[in-house]
Amino acid sequence: MANEHEDDLKDEKNPRPLDEDDIALLKTYGLGPYSTSIKKVEKEIKDMAKKVNDLCGIKESDTGLATPSQWDLVSDKQMMQEEQPLQVARCTKIINPNSEDAKYVINVKQIAKFVVGLGDKVSPTDIEEGMRVGVDRTKYQIQIPLPPKIDPSVTMMTVEEKPDVTYNDVGGCKEQIEKMREVVELPMLHPEKFVKLGIDPPKGVLCYGPPGTGKTLLARAVANRTDACFIRVIGSELVQKYVGEGARMVRELFQMARSKKACIVFFDEVDAIGGARFDDGVGGDNEVQRTMLEIVNQLDGFDARGNIKVLMATNRPDTLDPALLRPGRLDRKVEFGLPDLESRTQIFKIHTRTMNCERDIRFELLARLCPNSTGADIRSVCTEAGMYAIRARRKTVTEKDFLDAVNKVIKGYQKFSATPKYMVYN
Repeated sequence: MANEHEDDLKDEKNPRPLDEDDIALLKTYGLGPYSTSIKKVEKEIKDMAKKVNDLCGIKESDTGLATPSQWDLVSDKQMMQEEQPLQVARCTKIINPNSEDAKYVINVKQIAKFVVGLGDKVSPTDIEEGMRVGVDRTKYQIQIPLPPKIDPSVTMMTVEEKPDVTYNDVGGCKEQIEKMREVVELPMLHPEKFVKLGIDPPKGVLCYGPPGTGKTLLARAVANRTDACFIRVIGSELVQKYVGEGARMVRELFQMARSKKACIVFFDEVDAIGGARFDDGVGGDNEVQRTMLEIVNQLDGFDARGNIKVLMATNRPDTLDPALLRPGRLDRKVEFGLPDLESRTQIFKIHTRTMNCERDIRFELLARLCPNSTGADIRSVCTEAGMYAIRARRKTVTEKDFLDAVNKVIKGYQKFSATPKYMVYN
């Protein structure tokens, strides 16, 4: 028995907790006091380490700063005062670019043009023609290369946090999801398939259909799925007060998109700027039309678009300009129609997934009671059914609640439905 215990204790790679037999054995061999004293010393070391941390204050790893005891605020303040602010200029030309005595022509706005050299902290490979640079205020030497000027309102359009919507949350759009994935995911994950066939992958998709059928929802699911940079633009954001401002924003938007490895640009409510061109009768060119023409040019103009996929969503496809819809700019047109019976049942199940419902609710019956309704209508029915349960002070939603909600939302709000109006244009 003792030998077995000795073998267990020697197995340091896979130690096990000590039981009563082990402790008795340790006492037999006279090891009891040693283990107690070791534990005591370990506890003292932990206490001392905690005391040292408390005296030092915040750890360096927590904030990325040195400990407060090492701060030298006086010399930091002096260094800040000595460091002069730089002026922003643009490098327009490089003279003798590959030689050691290369000179740079810079244009400082509202002052003049200068031929200058480089500062100590910049190498010749950092500076290119047409680049924004920081120059000092005395000799105008180039001190730092600057990133391209992009409007903050354009930068804010980038979706930083991934939406929590997945393809499983988009009900009744199986074909549409498949078409969208072919355009967006396939060229990014398997580009070799297109190279072997010798074709260019589709570059743009137009999603159209009645309001509430899941166009924007699917775009959010795409943003969740891909690791590419996702830029979301609402059409009305590009409508600006001054002439040329909207077109400039579009140019900066695509410039920012080209700087990314792969990018998806989603234009929501594109009919705000993509309407067909017309003569306003006054003789003045419409500013919205200029913005739309800049989008047309960026989608398939003189410059290559690069690895940028463009998604657009609208519920009035009849108003869009034909130049915007031609293949090469928007290769795919995906219609989001009204969901059929099976799709409506699936949408009911998706929205009631997190709800506390009774068992054996007949979702197919509820789907039959909601003809010509969109996914947004069905979601409203589920919310309203929950409100009926809250009103009755119940913790579960019954089938009767759903039936009452169908009567209220589908039949009662019929006059507010946008579907019949859309069907006219279709």
